[in-house]
Formats: sequence, structure tokens, C-alpha cells
Amino acid sequence: MAAKREKGLRFLYLLLVAPLAEAQAANDRLQTARDEMDVVRNVADQAVYACSRQQYAKCAASARQAGGNAAGRAVHANAGTLERPHHPPVEPQVVTLPKVGDTKPVPSGLKIATLLGPKRIPPSSAPDVVGAFRFLCSAGQISYDDPIVYPGKPGAAHLHQFFGNLGATALSTYESLRKSGESTCQNDLNRSAYWMPAMLDGKGNVVRPDFVSIYYKRRPATDSFCTTAARGCVGIPRGLRFVFGWDQTRPTERQPQNNKLFNFKCVQGWTPTTAAFPDMIEPMKACKPGQWLSATISTPQCWNGVELDSKDHRSHLAEMVRNGNRGLNACPASHPWIIPQFTMGVSYSIEVGDDPTLWTLSSDHMLPPAMRRPGSTFHSDYFEAWQDEIRLRWEAGCIDKMLNCSDGDLGDGQIMARGKRYSSGKALPRLVPVP
Repeated sequence: MAAKREKGLRFLYLLLVAPLAEAQAANDRLQTARDEMDVVRNVADQAVYACSRQQYAKCAASARQAGGNAAGRAVHANAGTLERPHHPPVEPQVVTLPKVGDTKPVPSGLKIATLLGPKRIPPSSAPDVVGAFRFLCSAGQISYDDPIVYPGKPGAAHLHQFFGNLGATALSTYESLRKSGESTCQNDLNRSAYWMPAMLDGKGNVVRPDFVSIYYKRRPATDSFCTTAARGCVGIPRGLRFVFGWDQTRPTERQPQNNKLFNFKCVQGWTPTTAAFPDMIEPMKACKPGQWLSATISTPQCWNGVELDSKDHRSHLAEMVRNGNRGLNACPASHPWIIPQFTMGVSYSIEVGDDPTLWTLSSDHMLPPAMRRPGSTFHSDYFEAWQDEIRLRWEAGCIDKMLNCSDGDLGDGQIMARGKRYSSGKALPRLVPVP
């Protein structure tokens, strides 16, 4: 009887337990392989960017010659020879996520009065229902840093185009941003850091944008919509940071909820010459020298009221959702506060000698080959570091009084002076070699 029981247990083990153990071992091997790829990810990414200097077929041949070199295999895979997706890296380190109250005021050392000038009160935004605050930024540094996703890890990210605080690096904190750094956004009263994937021209260069426009908007706090669609309308919390647009941690998934936040079109001056598209393919077929590729992306506008960051750098903010019973857009109950939303417009000039059909974002190679479409990975990061007094003034003057403020106008009789890094409307230099 004991022998039969033992035989039955052995059979049950082979039937149930062994396959599970084998599956777990397979998963462990897969994770180990992914971890090994993560170790060389940055080297591989830089090799992939280098492929923009030559045809991908030639790059693939070089990768095959590299044989066992991990970076070479990554280039080979991204050249389309191996049909396997890019696996995003694991979180580089455990960090304590900041909450409201954790970020204290930090003196900037700036002489505020010298950075302001007189300005007549701007007109109302009516018939629009939102107050607006606008300004321009010029292109800043280009680096493989990301102080939100890879804090303290220089060189760990895909290639980024920064604007705003010129001192922003992977080591940046709220305190360091507030204390130092020239700004390319109007003047140094806005030491916030903004960054996005670099634009590559397919010939070994980064295309720097001629200018970036930022447009903050929100209904006045006294508008009944604030308490109908949410608990209330509030300002941007000090030290807020987040990522918006395409999510690089889910590269193999379709992301309609994120991709709807941005679009691309070709423009002549301020007039569109094409419709708006979710990637760059169609606009770049039509864009000609003397025109611009215009990329537009908007942030979420609902905040949970507690966190300044979250593990995925996204979930502390949310989009409004349609209330089926009332037929209105409203913030979800988990995110009951409406903050000023900003729309970012990025303009790249097209010049003689360009081939816009070769242009891609530095993050596009992270998509599986079957899903890879130039521009479809557009996203951006924001790390708030405004001079507190100035942020509160434009929120009170432009937003809550529903005024139409442009060029850094605070809506209260003063305007931010144009700093020495203010956009001239032309990036100089426009093309720089991929680092």
C-alpha cells in the first residue's frame, strides 16, 4: 500500500509540481537574461543612436561581427534583424517618494526685482473659460540623464533634450534646482526642469528645437466647475514632478490613453499645412524646407493631493473621465484636485539638405519592430522649481482672474523680463552630433 501511495505521489509531482518548477526556472532564466541586458543598456542605446550615422543594414552587419558583445547584439536586435522587444530596465534604486509638506521653500539667491518689468494688465480670456499663462523656452543641454526616472544615475537614460534649468542632471533635486542654474524659459525665476526624447535626423545628428512654448491653463478657483468636477481647483504644488505621454515601462503595449495626449503636424509660420497625426510619418512626408515640424503634448490635470511623485512617476496625476450619469468630464475620486494643466509645443525647422522621413525620437527604438513608428514614443518630464512668489502670482493673476497672459506676463502689472537665454526663434546650432 505504501509503495502504491509513493508511486501516486510521484505521479502527482510529475503531473503538477514539476511543470511549475520548470516554468519558474524558465522565468528565472528569462529575468537573468533581461538583467544582463540592463547592465549594458546605456552602451547599447548609444550604439543604436550611432546607427543613425549609417544604414541600419550596415549597422546590423557590424553587430553580427561583434558576436558575443552584448552591446553589439542590442544594436543587431534594434536594427530589425532579431524580432524581439526591448525590455525596460528595473527601477535603479529604492527612493523615498516626496509628499506635500516634505518639500520646504528654498531660497534662490535671485534679485527678483531685477528680473521683472512693468506691464499693463492683459485682457480677459473670455469667451474662453480658462485663465492662461504662456512663455517661451529655448533648447538646453542634451544628455543621457533623467533626474526623475534615474535619480543619481548619470548616463542611465535614453538621450534627452532638456530645456528650462541648464544645470539639471541626474543628480538634481528640488533644492539643487532652486539654488542654481540659468534657465532657458523666460528667465531664472523659472528654474524648473523640462526634458523630452532627443530628435535624431538619421544622419548622426540631434535636431535641436527652435523653441518650446509652454501654456499653463485652468479654470478660476471660483468657477463652479471646480467643485462640480472635483473637490476644488488649486495651484501647482511645490516640487511636483511627473512623466507624461508615452510610457517607456510598457513598450510592448498599445497605449491609446497616453498617445492621445500628443500629436504632430507640419506648419508654415503658425498655419498648419497638414492635419495632426499621432506620429511623424505622414507630416514628415509633406514637410518642406522653410516649414516646421510641430509636436504638441499636454499634461494630466487631476492630482491626488498628497504625492509629489509616485513609483511609476505618473499615477499621482490622472486625466478627467466622463461621468456617464451627468455627461460631464470630472476628476476621479482618487484624484480630487484640479491643478493648472500645461500644453507644450515643440517646433523643429526643416532646412535644405534634411530628409525628414529619416527623423526619429531617441526613444522610438524601444518599441518592438512591428510597432515602431517614428514619433510614437513622444513623452516629456517635468520637475517643478519655480520661484514660489512668482508661481503664486501668475496663478492668482492669470489663472484665477481668467486673464490672457503671454510672454511671462504675471497678470498683476508686471512681466518676467526676457533673460539672456530667451529663445531667438532659431536654434544655434540647430544640428549637433549624437553624443
